[in-house]
Amino acid sequence: MHYKEVKGILSPRNGMNIYRGCTHGCIYCDSRSRCYNMSHDFEDIEVKSNALILLEEALKRKRKKCMIGTGAMSDPYIHLEEQLMHTRKALEIIDKYGFGLSIQTKSNRILRDLDLLKSINEKAKCVVQMTLTTYDEGTCKIIEPNVSSTKERFEVLKVMRDNKIPTVVWLDPILPFINDTEENLRGILDYCIEAKVYGILCFNMGLTLRAGNREYFYAKLDKHFPGLKEKYHKKYGYSYEIISDNNKALMDIFKYTCKENGIVFNVNEIFKYMHTFEAKEKVEQLSFF
Repeated sequence: MHYKEVKGILSPRNGMNIYRGCTHGCIYCDSRSRCYNMSHDFEDIEVKSNALILLEEALKRKRKKCMIGTGAMSDPYIHLEEQLMHTRKALEIIDKYGFGLSIQTKSNRILRDLDLLKSINEKAKCVVQMTLTTYDEGTCKIIEPNVSSTKERFEVLKVMRDNKIPTVVWLDPILPFINDTEENLRGILDYCIEAKVYGILCFNMGLTLRAGNREYFYAKLDKHFPGLKEKYHKKYGYSYEIISDNNKALMDIFKYTCKENGIVFNVNEIFKYMHTFEAKEKVEQLSFF
């Protein structure tokens, strides 16, 4: 871990990442890609020392309330968050100024901050995004070794459901020859149905690989799935987009199941929902004496 003072915290679309890097160890992580110009080891977490000051200053200046997003590049609930509590402090600021929140994680540490999520959702809108990739728990621990299991993430989704906090699931990535099966897909979809998620984001059954994350991914394939790297090389070469042979059949199941269960799966519609601020008016009851 190291600290760094930064010039800004919010992106043009009001996204933020308090940390840079991750310790969850997911073998496919795109954030390892060299195109993001990270100047330190991925597991050596960069903590933006002035992030909370910058966030409060930014929210004070905004003329219009909006949704604040976090977690797109670095999970806000990495292991360090247990001690530093920077994500919790950021949520306190968002709640204080009445902004909305769209937060993405793979960790059940988010349950620690349920009180703040509920408070934000009572005033505006809080959307919890959870990534689910692998129904089988054994395989999950191989490809996402240092993070909450899929079952634990499912439990988070149910807690959010019970507290009327809307959820969106990222069904991504699906790794060819590993979890691109109908059994895996239906298992995850059953979780989503039971948790009554608002929407599921799925672009295709596959993943993306580029310089930086490709090398890490292939090294992990060699360790955990002997011979699979050669299979990828032969089939996909150095392609950026890796699409499963089962893509069409699985996407048909995905879309049909979502339609049957009232789950939004149109990508543009989901992103619009997550980026649209909705103030909730307090309804005052008049008492007559």
